[in-house]
Parts: sequence; C-alpha cells; structure tokens
Amino acid sequence: MAVIDSRRGGLRRRFSWVTLLEAMATPHALDRYLELVDPMVTVRDLRGRVESVVRSTSDTVTLTIRPTRQWRGFAAGQYVQVGVVIDGVRHTRCYSPAGSERRRDNLVELTIKAHAGGLVSGYLYANAEPGMMVNLSQAQGEFVLPLPRPRQLVLISGGSGITPMIAMLRTLVDEGHTGGVTFLHYAFTENDVAYRAQLDAIADENPSVNVVYAYTGDTNEGHLRGFFGRQHLDAVAPWFAGSETYLCGPPGLMRGVRELYRSLGIEDHLHTEEFAPAEPVRGGEAGGTLMFTKSGVSAENGGKTLLEQAESAGLTPEYGCRMGICFSCTATKTSGCTKNARTGETDVEPDKKIQLCVSVPVGDVAVDI
Repeated sequence: MAVIDSRRGGLRRRFSWVTLLEAMATPHALDRYLELVDPMVTVRDLRGRVESVVRSTSDTVTLTIRPTRQWRGFAAGQYVQVGVVIDGVRHTRCYSPAGSERRRDNLVELTIKAHAGGLVSGYLYANAEPGMMVNLSQAQGEFVLPLPRPRQLVLISGGSGITPMIAMLRTLVDEGHTGGVTFLHYAFTENDVAYRAQLDAIADENPSVNVVYAYTGDTNEGHLRGFFGRQHLDAVAPWFAGSETYLCGPPGLMRGVRELYRSLGIEDHLHTEEFAPAEPVRGGEAGGTLMFTKSGVSAENGGKTLLEQAESAGLTPEYGCRMGICFSCTATKTSGCTKNARTGETDVEPDKKIQLCVSVPVGDVAVDI
C-alpha cells in the first residue's frame, strides 16, 4: 500500500516491503512461496498447525492447533472457520473453540464430531495428525458471555453443542467466577460425552459448578433420563428463571428450551447458538425456475435451499457453516422471492445480498452465482 511521506516539505511515495515483495512474487501471492519453506511463516494468511490429536469417542476428534502470528484470540462461544484441502478442493466449515479464552499458550482446541455424510468432519476424524496444516479465520460470532459476568448461569448443551459451552465454563473457572453455574448436557449415553473427564474434574474442584448429564438412550446412567423438559431445570437449577441461560445443541433440544422460556415470558434471558442446519420452512416454495446468472445455469426449483439447489445443478458456491451464521455463502439475488428457512420471513427486494444456505426460493428466482 502506498504511503505519502511529507518530510522536508516534499512529497514522495514509498511502498512497504511487503507490497514490494508481493509485486515481485506475481502471479502467486507471497505466502504461496513462504509456505514452501515454512508453512507457519505467513504475511497475510492465517493458518494453523495441528499439534496434537485425540479421538475421545467413537465419532469425535479433538485437535489442538497452533495458529500463525495473525491470530487475535477468541471469546468463549465464538467460532472459527477451518479450511482443509480434500482431493484438490478447499472446503471450509465452522467449529467452536472448546478451550478457555484465558488460555495463555495461544493454542486453539477444537473438538469435531464426524457427522454422517459430513465431508470435512469425516475427513478430519479419519486423517488429522500432528503436523497437519489447516487454514483458519479470525474468531467470529456474537454468542458470548457478557461483561460483567452474570452471577448465576445455566449452560445447556447437547451432542457437539458441548464445545462452546465448555469454553464458557472453562473461561469462568479461569476467571475465578464464584457464582452458581449449572452445566446441563444431553447425550445418548455416557460414552457419547466428549468431555466427560474434564467436566467431572471441574465439578470436583469448583463447589459453585454443578455438572449434570441427561442421557436420552435406553440407560439407567446419568443424573437425569430422557429428553429436555421443565422438570429437568426444576431439579438441577430451580432458580433458572432469574438467571441467564446459554444454549447450543440439536434442533429438538433447541426447540424445547425455546418453547419453555417463551411460555414463561423469560425468552430474553435465553441466548442461543445453532450448530445444525435449519429445517427448511415449507409452504409452496417448490415450482418455478432458478437462474444462476453468472454461471449461465438454470434449474427447476425443487424447494430446497439455494445452496443445495446450486450444488445439485453442478455449481460450487463458497460456503462455511451451512447454518446462516458465518455469511460465507452470501450472493446477490437479482430478482424473485426467497424465504428464510430459519425465520420464515420472505423477501422480494431485487439486487439484494442473501445467504444461500438459509434462503429457499419461492417461484422464479435469479441469483448472481
């Protein structure tokens, strides 16, 4: 980037050494050459090297990653985009760090559940090993604990939704939080809890922390049995209505907690993060023609999200989370009506940026991809 220097009354243009080197490196970015020497030495790219790999359950893998110097840290509850190259194509997904935001060694801990049909999660579960390089983004997201910290908190998670919640719990412990914290986690059996040993240790060492497991499988294990209901909160956090609650889990759990808090008129005390794609809102979306104008491709509207239908038409639009969180799949809708799969709201405004992963076309729609 050019800089104007006005010393000695004159103007002269000078360039940063980085800009000069990048110009000399054309047609490739300077980082493409540096990674041949040391992948951890970068000018602009944020990357990470996998330092350790632990497969703690039959379908989860925990990666401890050392990021390059560009890393600015994270707040517990946020997520990062992780990029890996599979068969020559880079794919990106969003994962929440599970460590404390107060961690001093600058390492990033990610626990990833290998979902059925999950390309990136399955690849990392099967292939991750120390020394592996991944691309990273800076941490993003508004699902974070407020300052000052609430005196009492309820943290509710299910399945892989445990990762942002344990990051919050670990952060509170590192900060010396002495208020009451109930951590309620739902899993099929105890063997499906990725952080069981760590959670038990935190509860043993911190009298103000109450860790409760609810198992939904056919088992007699755990403190609670079955799916979420008010009776669970009444049993483990009877004061929940006057506290702040943070929630991340599968759609059924999210829906059940939301409905309870809404019925009690305390929904403003509930803070949520999605980790599974929204279930599309149906109602006459199918029918009509989709035009992907930049690619010159058209397809019949089958009623699924624009991202899914673009992929079915042979296109490869960029995306990250597939949940409407990271905004990686934003594109311009040039005409037509779309419905938000998460909220049910419709939009008919032309030449508007929309998110492909949560936008369902209603009738004829043209998108600039």
